[in-house]
Amino acid sequence: QVQLVESGGGLVQAGASLRLFCTASGRAVSTIAMGWFRQAPGKEREFVAAITSRGITSPYADSVKGRFTISRDNAKNTVYLQMNNLKTEDTAVYYCAAALFIARLQNGPGPVDYWGQGTQVTVSS
Repeated sequence: QVQLVESGGGLVQAGASLRLFCTASGRAVSTIAMGWFRQAPGKEREFVAAITSRGITSPYADSVKGRFTISRDNAKNTVYLQMNNLKTEDTAVYYCAAALFIARLQNGPGPVDYWGQGTQVTVSS
């Protein structure tokens, strides 16, 4: 089992930056792929970014490409999501996700093995 706890969300104005944190515990977290999804009100949960256990990132969602960066520190069992130039359409609950293989993070929320509880990000205009 893997437990995921997110933090770092908040209310910011458009154009600002936020950094989300996801701390993992449980099985050898340094061996699993991790990522971020988000869910806006009335919409389905969608993929944002993912990173392999060795720090290789998968292609980002088109909507965040060039603005968001995922990274991880295995020594701290933590994955980060740096979000720059935030837009009102980035408003959502952001969920940390983990899976044995990165492919399970790249095909929608269904195959994800573990979820965090989510952290709210609100971007005002």
